[in-house]
Amino acid sequence: MSESQLRDLSKEFAKDIIKLCRELKSNVEGALLSQLLRCGTSIGANIYEAQYAQGKRDFISKFEIALKECNECDYWLQLLYETDSLAEEKYTAFRKNCINLRRMLVSSVNTLKK
Repeated sequence: MSESQLRDLSKEFAKDIIKLCRELKSNVEGALLSQLLRCGTSIGANIYEAQYAQGKRDFISKFEIALKECNECDYWLQLLYETDSLAEEKYTAFRKNCINLRRMLVSSVNTLKK
């Protein structure tokens, strides 16, 4: 997968997270949504930031941060689902996208480290 595809997918994921947080705003604790919003949008932000990294180490670091944010996002999505705040079909779709982003990031980081 090319870097631009990863950037595009992470941006679409961020937009979907923003829409989800708006949708859940009246029924879910604000602090929880803030955490989800922060990490869900940070994935793409770090991937975008890597474009202007100051060398290979910095580039890898940005991707590793994006990977950590992706893992955190998965946690918040699970928590929303397990507390009946997020319907199963939405949870499944978001989790699938989160897992796909994580796989791409892991693959990219591994390739960059070689």
